[in-house]
Amino acid sequence: MLLVSPAGSPPALKAAIDQGADAVYVGFRDQTNARAFPGLNFTEVDLRSGIAYAHGRGRKIYVALNTYPGAANLGAWHAAVDRAAALGVDAVICADMGVLDYAARRHPGLPRHLSVQGSATTHAALRYYRERFGIARAVLPRVLSIQQVERLCAQNIVPIEVFAFGSLCIMVEGRCQLSSYVTGISPNRHGVCSPAKFVRWDEEPGGVRRASLNGRLIDRYAPDEPAAYPTVCKGRYSVGGETFHALEEPISLNTLELLPRLQSAGVVALKIEGRQRGQAYVASVTKVWRQAIDRLKTHPQDWSPDEAWQRELARHAEGRQTTLGPYHRSWH
Repeated sequence: MLLVSPAGSPPALKAAIDQGADAVYVGFRDQTNARAFPGLNFTEVDLRSGIAYAHGRGRKIYVALNTYPGAANLGAWHAAVDRAAALGVDAVICADMGVLDYAARRHPGLPRHLSVQGSATTHAALRYYRERFGIARAVLPRVLSIQQVERLCAQNIVPIEVFAFGSLCIMVEGRCQLSSYVTGISPNRHGVCSPAKFVRWDEEPGGVRRASLNGRLIDRYAPDEPAAYPTVCKGRYSVGGETFHALEEPISLNTLELLPRLQSAGVVALKIEGRQRGQAYVASVTKVWRQAIDRLKTHPQDWSPDEAWQRELARHAEGRQTTLGPYHRSWH
């Protein structure tokens, strides 16, 4: 299995390569990628240097063009495809069918991966994307059980990549209606479901902290309670007289214990979430997963998750807690 790591900056890209990533996915500094934060992502100069660094070490660079264009500015996404091809990236990761179509027609030799944002969850959808746009790989949404992943891999329609570690998104990938309602902007093209300009922290008497998003209370934290970054889906709400995480808990996906099963299923690549995270996160998480994958290759019969690996991954998880997320759901 290949290890695909994130990078939101040149130092993070180098850290991922140095720690053993087989490929690194990045984005341009515009709205063509779903992590369009100020100060994040790559200029053409940055990316050209990063590609040279990766290719010099036998690794690959993928460019995420994984947002959905507006009707008036499709040309920006076409131009991004052209830039990626001209720079010599190893693949583009696209969600919108129009962008995939343009890439297939104008740059047929440039490998095209279907983004997780494309939300393809059936063999019929995967077959359509392969036949119509010639995709070379599909990244599955983070809503499938392990049994569903296994069934899709068994169809052998297109090579499958899955998320292995990082933040979870429970909405239609990248297009959260709750966040759009609360903030008035689309997470699809503004890089994050909770833009910093809408986040407010207030302290009540006694040290209790209030986290709000655009004036709407998301959560309250006791003085000694770890506080998560406020997102609508991971807030605590009063439902039926009880206050709890009604939609999703602020914890991270961690599929390390499923690694042998994912390999047996035929998954070709494992993806680490976190282009918005720093160099230290990228280096540490990549190192753990590289060691885990390599040990599975050399000792498949007696492989088990190392406790030190799990502790290290927990350090980088939301709330220092992890979950198998939908992989362990019974809806298969």
